[in-house]
Amino acid sequence: MAQFIVKGGRKLEGKVTISGSKNAALPIMCAAMLTDEKVVLHNVPDIADIHSMQKILENFGAVIKFENHTLEIDSSNLKSHAAPDELIKKMRASILILGALLPRFGELKMAFPGGCVLGKRSVDAHTRAFEKLGCQLIDDQRGLHLKCTKLTAAKIILSELSVTATENAIMAAVLAEGETEIRLAASEPHVQDLCHFLNKMGAKIKGIGTNTVKIEGVKKLSGTTYKITGDYLEAGTFAIAAVATHGHLLIEGIDTDDLDSFLQKLEEIGGKFKVNKDSLEIFPSDELVATKMLRTAVHPSFPTDLQAPFTVLLTQAKGVSKVFETLFEGRLNYLFELEKMGAHVEFLNPHQALIIGPKKLKNVPISSWDIRAGAAMVIAALIAEGSTEISNINYIDRGYENFDEKLRNIGADIQRV
Repeated sequence: MAQFIVKGGRKLEGKVTISGSKNAALPIMCAAMLTDEKVVLHNVPDIADIHSMQKILENFGAVIKFENHTLEIDSSNLKSHAAPDELIKKMRASILILGALLPRFGELKMAFPGGCVLGKRSVDAHTRAFEKLGCQLIDDQRGLHLKCTKLTAAKIILSELSVTATENAIMAAVLAEGETEIRLAASEPHVQDLCHFLNKMGAKIKGIGTNTVKIEGVKKLSGTTYKITGDYLEAGTFAIAAVATHGHLLIEGIDTDDLDSFLQKLEEIGGKFKVNKDSLEIFPSDELVATKMLRTAVHPSFPTDLQAPFTVLLTQAKGVSKVFETLFEGRLNYLFELEKMGAHVEFLNPHQALIIGPKKLKNVPISSWDIRAGAAMVIAALIAEGSTEISNINYIDRGYENFDEKLRNIGADIQRV
């Protein structure tokens, strides 16, 4: 397995351009299955999860060409059969084929989706939404098996503010007869990007960016060309890395409105930056100070996907910071790696911990626990003295395009071996 070798102590300086959003591209790829006309997607990140989704969709007969961050998708000749287990189990986002293919096939069987080990994630919000739209749940014990002869509009109150359940319900509802109302809908930027894409295909979606989405069903969607939004999570990761290394970095290719909660917290601990509409400039900061609470929650609150990188930054802040991960029970596991490096961590329970700083981090072999924790370990290695070896970087490759190359271009000493 590949590893990263990182030599710490270097400032990150220069300019970095952010890739397209993985979390937007994956559902949009699935939504392209809702039309039998050609779809062209630009600014698609060239990462492992995109290639995995491409293989899943090709398994159903989609013809896909991926070159220079552009995806051309032709789903005019799809074939209905069970989804391939080995591909479905690679990532959580594979569950999105339900909302895309049930309207085309009327029936779908698939294994439970896999992905990062972040604790158990229920599929109930998904299956209940499909049942509201007229589908029959045949099996949810050995996997997922749903069938529907006709999709009909409904009022759907989701059992949780689930991103993927919201996306599945939206995709299924755009071709359902009548007006569907989805309440307690997730409103993350990638959910909004999916809605904008569907509207460009001819869907009629209102309430984008709110927790109540209304969808007037249409009989047919058309092919289109669309540019995937920039990845605000990648932007946040690079911003944290720049602050952690006392660097001066210009981050381009994003909508900075998506970073409100992150920037508020960064300012609170002493980070210095300038915000433009489509760029963020990080300046060297003086002493960082602890935050009373870093609490994750659904959008527009602080994103869980930036919790691990930000917590690494808190190891360099003066005082006691409390981290409260409200969404995933396994998301704090990476703190054991930070402890190995010398961070002062006090675990309160599986969801809460105290970070006491500042502490110098030392170079010991560490491992990536998931996509975002993997990026966090790289930031920790950039802070640490000496050379740090990071294993399980396959997680990082799933979510960050050319992460090591981008870091080298702005001054990091990082090698893939």
